Amino acid sequence: MRNRSLFNPRHGQRGPATRDTVSDCLVVVNFKTYQTAHGASAEELAVAMSGIETNARMIAAVSALDLAAVVAAAPDLEVWCQHLDPVGFGSNTGWLHPETAIERGATGTLINHAEHKVSIEHVAMLLDQVPEGFEVCACAADIDEAMAMAALVPNYVAVEPPELIGGDTSVTNADPDIVSDTAAAVREVSDEVGILCGAGVKTGADVAKAIELGTTGVLLASGVTKADDPAAALSGLISEL
Repeated sequence: MRNRSLFNPRHGQRGPATRDTVSDCLVVVNFKTYQTAHGASAEELAVAMSGIETNARMIAAVSALDLAAVVAAAPDLEVWCQHLDPVGFGSNTGWLHPETAIERGATGTLINHAEHKVSIEHVAMLLDQVPEGFEVCACAADIDEAMAMAALVPNYVAVEPPELIGGDTSVTNADPDIVSDTAAAVREVSDEVGILCGAGVKTGADVAKAIELGTTGVLLASGVTKADDPAAALSGLISEL
């Protein structure tokens, strides 16, 4: 089981863990607040994810309200928050406190998702606050925003054109250039930052194409959370790696 209890604020070298093969990519499943991925259903989906045999890193990004229960249900699965705020202990009503999230089992977080935008200052402050080993994936709508996020050196930058999120056409087919161009642009800014892509990613071919276009992995949601058989959908996603 992963050590989920340490909180030592850091500022310094970041970046993804070194990966040796294409099969060691990230598959980050954003549970959002889908009815099929909250409460007991979130726990069941996390268990299904932890049961998939693969060299890819399977990561569940869950609601703060489901975090502790999901970690307890699937203790060997990496579980991220969907959002955190750069706040400490004190008078911060309604904000999501990083140290509490880590105490409850989070090993990383998304930030600046298209459905929960924040300022560049918010992202920078969060990166300064979270501890070494706690991963941050900063989301971006386009190449310019991806480069701005990469300059802060999070572990990952995920490019997701908002108009394709939740749709039936993968970004890897609808706009492959934004994926490859973002990957190249981010690496020019920092070779310590991994690149993910998302929006419409639903099949193994989509994931394989994302890797071919230069990414480290994918960020997806409805392709798994709204599937009739989530376990089969997960297996399909990694089938061509």
